[in-house]
Amino acid sequence: MRFVIAAGFALFNAVPPSAQAAADLSVATPIAGNWSYAAARDGSEATFSAPTGAVQLSLHCTRATRRVTIAKAATGPATSMDIWTSGSARSVPVSYNPATARVTADLGAYDNLLDDMSNSRGRIGLTVGTQPPLVVPAWPEIARVVEDCRA
Repeated sequence: MRFVIAAGFALFNAVPPSAQAAADLSVATPIAGNWSYAAARDGSEATFSAPTGAVQLSLHCTRATRRVTIAKAATGPATSMDIWTSGSARSVPVSYNPATARVTADLGAYDNLLDDMSNSRGRIGLTVGTQPPLVVPAWPEIARVVEDCRA
């Protein structure tokens, strides 16, 4: 019996942390809050806010460059953000802005990850470094921003 437990523990530890997080996110409950959509001077934006009003995640379309910026609150610098959807999981490079305490990823409007986020079933998960994952519901506001950038 000890051998089976030890073998299972060794197998779990052999899986990279990002894959472990993805497995956890597939059954995670999204946090409470709401998505909102708004036109912006240079495109549009979808924002997910907690019930307190604190912005947890935003997707911003800059129409002139056909780029979508994903911004998430962060406690410190990071080099990447893992994004999980029901259709895929991928790590994307990020930059950290200490003035806003946010990490941002910049994707082209036709990046398949944006389609996966738009079509994810039930939830989208994001992790940055060792911070707890952010799991939000997948609502149509995401698709609106992506489509705005493609039009």
